[in-house]
Amino acid sequence: MQISYNWLKQFLKLDWDSQKTAELLTDLGLEVEGITPFESIKGGLKGIVVGHVLSCTKHPNADKLKVTTVDIGAESPVQIVCGAPNVDKGQKVPVATVGTKLYTPEGKVWKIGKGKIRGEESHGMICAEDELGLGSDHEGILVLDSKLKPGTPCSEIFDVEQDEVFEIGLTPNRADAMSHYGVARDLKAGLIQKEINKELITPSISQFNVDNRSLKLQVDVVDSKLVPRYAGITLSNLTIKPSPKWLQNRLRAIGINPTNNVVDATNYVLHELGQPLHAFDADRIHGKKVIVKTLPAGTKFMTLDGEERTLHEDDLMICDSEKPMCIAGVFGGINTGVTEKTNSIFLESAYFNPVSIRKTAKRHGLNTDASFRFERGIDIENVEYALKRAALLIKEIAGGDITSDIIDFYPKRFDEHQVFLTFRKTYSLVGQEIPQDTIKSILTSLDIKVKSVTEAGLGLSIPSYRVDVQREVDVIEEILRVYGYNNIDFGTKLNASTAPVSKFDDHRLQTVIGDLLASKGFYEIMTNSLTAPANAQLIDESETDEKSVQMLNPLSNDLSIMRRSMLYTGLETVLYNNNRKKHNLKLFEFGKSYEQQDTKYIEDKHLCLYLTGNRSESNWSREVKAIDFFYLKSIVLNILARLGITDAISEPTSNSAFSEGLSLAVNTKEVVSFGLIKKSILKKMNLKQEVLYADFNWDNVIALAQKNSITYREIPKYPEVKRDLALLLDDAVSFKQVYDLARKTEKKLLKDINLFDVYVGDKLPKGKKSYAVSFTLQDSQRTLTDKQIDRILGKLQKTYQTELGAELR
Repeated sequence: MQISYNWLKQFLKLDWDSQKTAELLTDLGLEVEGITPFESIKGGLKGIVVGHVLSCTKHPNADKLKVTTVDIGAESPVQIVCGAPNVDKGQKVPVATVGTKLYTPEGKVWKIGKGKIRGEESHGMICAEDELGLGSDHEGILVLDSKLKPGTPCSEIFDVEQDEVFEIGLTPNRADAMSHYGVARDLKAGLIQKEINKELITPSISQFNVDNRSLKLQVDVVDSKLVPRYAGITLSNLTIKPSPKWLQNRLRAIGINPTNNVVDATNYVLHELGQPLHAFDADRIHGKKVIVKTLPAGTKFMTLDGEERTLHEDDLMICDSEKPMCIAGVFGGINTGVTEKTNSIFLESAYFNPVSIRKTAKRHGLNTDASFRFERGIDIENVEYALKRAALLIKEIAGGDITSDIIDFYPKRFDEHQVFLTFRKTYSLVGQEIPQDTIKSILTSLDIKVKSVTEAGLGLSIPSYRVDVQREVDVIEEILRVYGYNNIDFGTKLNASTAPVSKFDDHRLQTVIGDLLASKGFYEIMTNSLTAPANAQLIDESETDEKSVQMLNPLSNDLSIMRRSMLYTGLETVLYNNNRKKHNLKLFEFGKSYEQQDTKYIEDKHLCLYLTGNRSESNWSREVKAIDFFYLKSIVLNILARLGITDAISEPTSNSAFSEGLSLAVNTKEVVSFGLIKKSILKKMNLKQEVLYADFNWDNVIALAQKNSITYREIPKYPEVKRDLALLLDDAVSFKQVYDLARKTEKKLLKDINLFDVYVGDKLPKGKKSYAVSFTLQDSQRTLTDKQIDRILGKLQKTYQTELGAELR
């Protein structure tokens, strides 16, 4: 939120510099994130002086240029080449001297320098109105008053307003500070604690009166829950024109472009008092009737930006007897806005239900100054005052008359919220005792009325504009921020307690596996749990939204459901990196998926791996290998082994996201499924390279890790022995069969089995293949003898011959 310091000082006559004021505002909880200088004329006319044209002759080498000699108050006149048709001898003109910076409307900087134009030297520039930022005229140079003295800075002739603008990071609860008056009110409370008592100047409405009653409109509010208060008034005989400079400067300082005097007046009051207003062209209100109601779903409405919007059945609308005119509290309509032809207006000031306004604004993707305030909660008691203030301002700058009484629909009057504040609770939360007189002073400075005083505490009445102060702790927070967090003493002793934590706790296991993956070149990612409905059909197009957990109030359609699989957002991350030339990726994420089954909501925790591209970046010293299924499998097995899960059984996966994949399960509980993502899915995501994916059921992993009992044994003293067999086998025989038979044949001394070569070729009989298998043997009690080794290999060979029909090569 932007706050003009000049505007702020209209409410508090403060002579502090902006930095000191910013520090106090920050201490009060209105954090000033930056201070930006503002000039009503960009550049402040620095370097622009009054020049007296002493001579003006035709340029010898150009028909449309003239060579002038100009007195700019220096020791000697300067020669300037000028192309303006109206430049002439004897004129007083604005001159941009050498080194001056001029600013274009687009924000570009143009520095004036010495130069030659068609062979003639030019030392400066005689300026037109638009070149100085004083207007839009570019027909010729600006001719000044002949009485001005050459060399006089133009900044002394023209009114250049200098301002400083605070960028305040307003927290959502501080609806009371969404205006210059609200900030000034808070600033006054802070000054009182510094024993600086400044009067808070409130804009006067004492001159308000009805001139005549020639334009009456009927107002009908259908639902008082959606519209607790609605007020309006008519003004006629207006002259629509640009706003006066002072008003334009105020709006431009806070980043608002002026439109016309009526619209600017409503914007001014909005940022002055925090009350949104809207002006309708009264001649376009059919039936002289204003109806505040909802319309059927699907109704079309054209907003001020020229976009046709489809209304929701809960969207609150301002209508006339025939059509909708405005989305209440959010955005006006294109057909009833104020234009140059407008002569009379209906001026609206209201309090709308904050929840209703927020939902409507989000549904239509609109975020306006009005909706920003309505959805956070404005001051319902300020509605009529702001309406009168705006009506008087419009009369002042647009002329005209107030031509109706104020229509004020306010069926249920606001009752100030009552809170009892106990001193003991205050001291407990603050951490030290604050004098009771100081507490009362702070509360009074915040317009919180002290209704009763007891030994235990204070009975308080909260003003209507403090919609965020509802509880005792809220009041204590107000006391503390005004008293000053910096004034609270902190002890030198730090007390802390530790709780027993199991090594199998979720966060500990995540750390262990995260470290393991990081050591293998993986990067951890964190993606949004919200996704688009279209992603629900990414894996299976037959899936419906019935199982998806829908958001009741989504930020947008792309974030309207909870993800049912971690794959959606993970592939989005891969695509994001691929689009930025990052093609070798190893990513992992701990997260959750969400699903609805009948009336139950299911939430599962996952560890997911996403791999694509090469195992490592290109390097001259090593061969670059692509990531493949077996590399992913090794990572998966390493993760399980690190957690002591070594008895997982593999089987084909039922996950339809994989074109090739496996699942690992322990006691029928699936632990992980992994494999190669289908090309059809990658195509939908616009991914052009293979992606391998592993999805761990982290809840099952944790449960299995907790059951794991770690056993220790001494490192064997005696050497291991390796022997190889080259087996000729049928094509249908798998290594798993070879492995299982070896384990079954020799259970005691056989420590490891490894397939190190597979050969298939024309030198072998048809339907045959050769496996080169290595067997590692070891006895923990003694050194193996040749006789023992030969006996074991003989048993293995005989078993393979009998069971698999194997032959030795």
